[in-house]
Amino acid sequence: FWLKAQGTGSRQIIGAMGHGGNNVIPNVHFRKVNGCQAGRKNRVFMRTWLNQAGRKKRRANARKAKAAKVFPRPAAGYLRPVVHPPTQRYNMKLRLGKGFTLDELKEAKIPRKFAKTIGIAVDHRRRNRCTESLQANVERLKLYMSKLSVFPKKSGKKAVRKGDTPRSELQNVAQNTLKEIIPVPKEGKRIKARAITEAEKGESAYKKLKKARTAAHYQGDRIKKAKAAAAKET
Repeated sequence: FWLKAQGTGSRQIIGAMGHGGNNVIPNVHFRKVNGCQAGRKNRVFMRTWLNQAGRKKRRANARKAKAAKVFPRPAAGYLRPVVHPPTQRYNMKLRLGKGFTLDELKEAKIPRKFAKTIGIAVDHRRRNRCTESLQANVERLKLYMSKLSVFPKKSGKKAVRKGDTPRSELQNVAQNTLKEIIPVPKEGKRIKARAITEAEKGESAYKKLKKARTAAHYQGDRIKKAKAAAAKET
């Protein structure tokens, strides 16, 4: 760079520093070519996975120990509902939810306090936004109840309560070790391409939506007119 010398009008070169122009300061890390790839030193960049088989065995043993601990109850814990995840990106998929709603339990005729005692998860906050999801989870509950075996709390004839499974049917009962108890229904296969029918050609999805939107818009006016007409007749 250039500096003025004190006491003189001429410019003197003091020294040149850096590059010409406003460039990025070079800060290059030559870590891959600085001797670390030669011979045994390349181990610095290796990540081994030698314990993969051991970890697999440990997880399997942990699952077996957990299943033995909760026997004869299902190894997965509580039965959970099938729900649609939020947002447009994921709402076409299905996954397990936190618990069944009170309406679903009521429709399946299962008391909510009794539900937890037989391994059914309950979520009093969740709401049913459509009839399809309600019926799907009601069927899930009914299927679970049809396969349920309730063991008496204690031994002896006096310990058997109403709703308990007979002891003759409790011999050699297999434990449910599935991840979801009742599997989540999978989506159907993709529909193959086909020719458009004449009925489909005559219909218009836009007109249907427009008509429904207009009907919803003027619903209040229709109700008001109907009430006024009824009031005049009376």
